[in-house]
Amino acid sequence: MQIGDITIHPLTDGTFRASPAYFGEHVRPEGHEHLFQARDGMAWLPIGCFLVRTGDRTVLVDAGMGPTLDDAGPRRLLIGGQLLLGLRAIGMTPADVTDVVCTHLHSDHCGWLFDTNAEPVFPGATIWFGTGDWDHFVVGEAKLADHIRRGLLATRELGDGVQLADHDTTIAPGLSLMLTPGHTPGHLCVVVSSAGQRALLLGDAITCPVQLDEPSWQSMADVDPALARRVRDSLFRELEDDATTGVGAHFPELAFGRVLTGQGRSWHT
Repeated sequence: MQIGDITIHPLTDGTFRASPAYFGEHVRPEGHEHLFQARDGMAWLPIGCFLVRTGDRTVLVDAGMGPTLDDAGPRRLLIGGQLLLGLRAIGMTPADVTDVVCTHLHSDHCGWLFDTNAEPVFPGATIWFGTGDWDHFVVGEAKLADHIRRGLLATRELGDGVQLADHDTTIAPGLSLMLTPGHTPGHLCVVVSSAGQRALLLGDAITCPVQLDEPSWQSMADVDPALARRVRDSLFRELEDDATTGVGAHFPELAFGRVLTGQGRSWHT
């Protein structure tokens, strides 16, 4: 995806398998067979990451699951491990990455930050995420892999290698962070802007475009479901702008799209 002078490379770290119940106990697949048409009536979605090249900065948005899996039973299965292969396929190495933005600190968005010895996988990169997620995951009691927590604490103690965002802020030319709490307390989206064009990298603020048609569909991982729904509604309205496209970390095929107005609102890729 080209946004003006800025290049965005979608990458996948692996597979996110979700049942209808992932979106709520009331959810049924009928009417949405396009999403749940795979084996056993599950949705098979990517674990998405995005490499953004802007000026002299190479920014990785979300750091995948890492070489591991997370099995939450019949509702959700996450299998990672492919991000570094994807980087090599586009001629990049971890050492080329100048910044890593984690939209939030769920396991499938920060898994490659550190190896199991808490050593950084992207040795020259500054790590960015929301202040609310530091409080919730790193120093709070929410689930976070021990080696990721140790790595973040050590990096923060050493200097400015971890940057926390508590307000909307620009971090590189044409690239800014927009706070979108609800899915997690510090969730943020990344806004890419250049030459009158704009793209929203949505993280998990919107899990799947189907939520445009089904606003009551949540994510089983939403920390504050009511706030998450209000944020989704706001982001869908932003995506009605002709100059704005967007994509979430788990959108099918990591395809960018926008909301069309007219005879009802619909998602268009």
